[in-house]
Amino acid sequence: MNLIKYTALLIIISVSLFCFPVMGQEGGVISGKVMDESGIPLEFANVGIRKISLGGVTDESGSFTISDVPPGKHLLTASLIGFETQQIKIEVGGGKSESPYNFTLVETAAALGEVVVSGTMKEVSKLESPVPVEVYSANFFRANPTPSVFESLQNVNGVRPQINCNVCNTGDIHINGLEGPYTMVLIDGMPIVSGLSTVYGLTGIPQALIERVEVVKGPASTLYGSEAVGGLINVITKKTSSAPLFSADIFSSDWGDVNTDLGLKYNLSENIQGLFGLNYFNYQNPLDKNEDGFTDVTLQNRLSIFNKFNFNRGSGKNFSVAGRYVYEDRWGGEMDWSSEYRGGDEIYGESIYTNRWEMFGVYELPIEELINFQFSANGHHQNSVYGDMPYLADQYIGFGQFTWNKPVKQHDFLLGLAYRYTYYDDNTPATATENGVNEPSITHLPGIFLQDEITINASHKILLGMRYDYNSLHGSIATPRLNYKWTSKNKNDVIRMSIGNGYRVANVFTEDHAALTGAREVVFEGELAPETSWNANLNFVKKIYTASQVFIGLDASAFYTYFDNAIFPDYETDPNKIIYGNLDGSAVSKGISLNMEMSLVNGLNIVAGGTLMDVSVTENGETYRQLLTERFSGVWSVGYTFPSIGLTLDYTGNLYGPMRLPLLGELDNRAAYSPWFSLQNFQLSKKIGSKWEVYGGVKNILDFTPAANSIARSFDPFDRNVVFGSDGQVVPTTENPYALTFDPSYVYAPNQGRRGFLGLRFTLD
Repeated sequence: MNLIKYTALLIIISVSLFCFPVMGQEGGVISGKVMDESGIPLEFANVGIRKISLGGVTDESGSFTISDVPPGKHLLTASLIGFETQQIKIEVGGGKSESPYNFTLVETAAALGEVVVSGTMKEVSKLESPVPVEVYSANFFRANPTPSVFESLQNVNGVRPQINCNVCNTGDIHINGLEGPYTMVLIDGMPIVSGLSTVYGLTGIPQALIERVEVVKGPASTLYGSEAVGGLINVITKKTSSAPLFSADIFSSDWGDVNTDLGLKYNLSENIQGLFGLNYFNYQNPLDKNEDGFTDVTLQNRLSIFNKFNFNRGSGKNFSVAGRYVYEDRWGGEMDWSSEYRGGDEIYGESIYTNRWEMFGVYELPIEELINFQFSANGHHQNSVYGDMPYLADQYIGFGQFTWNKPVKQHDFLLGLAYRYTYYDDNTPATATENGVNEPSITHLPGIFLQDEITINASHKILLGMRYDYNSLHGSIATPRLNYKWTSKNKNDVIRMSIGNGYRVANVFTEDHAALTGAREVVFEGELAPETSWNANLNFVKKIYTASQVFIGLDASAFYTYFDNAIFPDYETDPNKIIYGNLDGSAVSKGISLNMEMSLVNGLNIVAGGTLMDVSVTENGETYRQLLTERFSGVWSVGYTFPSIGLTLDYTGNLYGPMRLPLLGELDNRAAYSPWFSLQNFQLSKKIGSKWEVYGGVKNILDFTPAANSIARSFDPFDRNVVFGSDGQVVPTTENPYALTFDPSYVYAPNQGRRGFLGLRFTLD
């Protein structure tokens, strides 16, 4: 409530301070109109001579009149939040009306004019896209600086970074309550972060090179294939033409972590421009503030190197190639663990060595038709131990795709041919035959898709799409979709409706960290069939411009997703096992969400959102909530710059409702649901000249951390003092009255409490 009162007070003060006072002196009269690029009148635009604080506001016809303008030369300014400010020079003779002065204002990127690619696989403005795409700029993430994209997404409505293990702190991204394996993560439109890297690949993307992040909620399998069931996150890197010559961003917190982001633009030759990025994160300060004997945060040493080449071709066609290498050494466990205990059963630790390389690019064929060849390849080697259980894995993925974009009258066709090769090998039963012989999994996935974007008129647009894939292990899979978009004449109102199908081929050991910890036995109930889902979504966007120069943007959605053959890990039937099998029933994710953006002319910006949802599973006539899924989540970001001193204040936060947690049996005395909790952050930043910026603040102001007993039996990680019956179940004893085993899967929030941070940015254009 205090936040609401404070926000309301700021808005009232800001609005009251804005309006132009009108000078009461005699002089000439000027008039005119303010319109957008389509010739539509703009109401509530502010037109005036700022130097003498004289002005007025346009009416519903876009007209304005200003009286008592002093004779002489002036600079007349027209402004409206959401549009670029325009100025013209005028000369007033005095006493009589002057010639009309007309303005044509151009929408800014903040007014839904951003270019997006994720919804239709080709560049269109966000306004014109028939698929709702949320766009978050690099400035949005700077309001709460973090060392990884994984943590940055905590302030996106309906998107939640989920930590899956209390010991090694690996995680994934939930969209609208759906588990991480349902989310596809792309870099520049390429499926780089998938499979084995879903758990670890979201760290180490140099944020100095991120232009924006696009989020699509709901199935995108029609364009992107498997894994894009719940939605996708597309990380768009900077173009060499728009990137600064050099940039550096270094910050540290009082917990002892240090994050460094570097970016460098250079010319390799006259026709080859390069963009280099480096991210280095180091944390080597083991802390156990909840006193459970385990590290609260994993110790990490991570290096990521990124390089992108753009080739200037005589034909003007696009050709770019990029690559990334990531090395990470992370461990968590008992406080007295060191590398000499790695893989042993004396002191418990989870140690993960990751080596990963990626290469991706796009080549536009040198012909008249618009045909692109997109390609990517990556290799991932993981050497991990979870206590005394080793997990050694290799994965190689090759991807190639031709797309042909062909506009024909009111139709805009996109035809694609794709092929994906996946090689996966590990030391688990996942790649072993019935005779125990190791047999790597090799999957061929050719596919074809067709999309037709039909422009009926300026207000109505329909998108039809169909994809067909042939999985060498599971056979044929078809995924259709239908989208409809309506836009009002003034473009202030947009309605989007969609229905589509998605599918996913599950690989448990590459997606679920809990399957690797050794705390439970992994059991499969038959051959896992591909999951399929149907999704319907209704989206409404409205832009409001008020007479007091306040811009309000509303983005509301209602969504419903129905799953067949869903694969959920069963932690509850047997506390010593994780049972995987296709659901004999159905699963549903449904809800509503609202995003609100408010901008005042004085510089106050407020972004807030909330999602109310229900993710349930129905099996054997019983319906229950999915584990680790909240019914309500909210996010906010409030920013204001004090122009007189050049100081910017950012206040960001999120709020989560209770989640059902995985207990270890009926005797488990831990809470069955998490409490309401909120992670809030405060930052002050100050620009020094045109190149330097210093910033600092406090993260997790409320110092919220989960209960200290989140790791079950942390004092006995190898279950030496656990008694098992003949049926394999835990027997309650005086020493273990709640029949628990060591288990780190009871986790819903980070263990890292309040901390101060300080950072420095340098940019050379």
